Amino acid sequence: MATTKLMTAEDLWRLDDDEHRYDLIRGELIRMSPANYRHGILGMRIARKIADYADVHELGEVPSSKTGFILARDPDVVLAPDAAFVRLDRVPPRDQQNRFAQLAPDLVVEVVSPSDLSRDVHAKVMEYLTAGVKLVWVVEPRSEDVTVYTPDRTARVLSTADVLDGGDVLPGFKLPIADIFK
Repeated sequence: MATTKLMTAEDLWRLDDDEHRYDLIRGELIRMSPANYRHGILGMRIARKIADYADVHELGEVPSSKTGFILARDPDVVLAPDAAFVRLDRVPPRDQQNRFAQLAPDLVVEVVSPSDLSRDVHAKVMEYLTAGVKLVWVVEPRSEDVTVYTPDRTARVLSTADVLDGGDVLPGFKLPIADIFK
């Protein structure tokens, strides 16, 4: 029986740079195609709203969508969400910022691509929640809704008539769903 060697976060870090993004899920390298234009617009729109709010209220940081987070070890899980928020008291020290962040963000946003399978999106959500992410927003461009996941694994689907709120993660943050899809 042949065995496959699992990749580590360090192996992923050392990969040659190409036009693809990669997720590392339980040691398995998953190649991601570049995002389509709408995906990029929606992810950036949400990230900008979160970042502006976090800056004004001095709550934390919103790294770019290319930022990798090590969520688990042995086997390793490294994901780069479309948007993420890290509370100020959890931001890695400057001397640890030149590599993947070894922490679970407080808030993660995933924008669903046309090629994404729902089981894969769900698996990612579970990886985030297992790692300690407090709030996950899954944005579905086709149906123009957002599914909100919390640590107890409950899911709430919000439509364009609803408003996203930051809960305990981003106290006071409000974003009408309609503003995401305008």
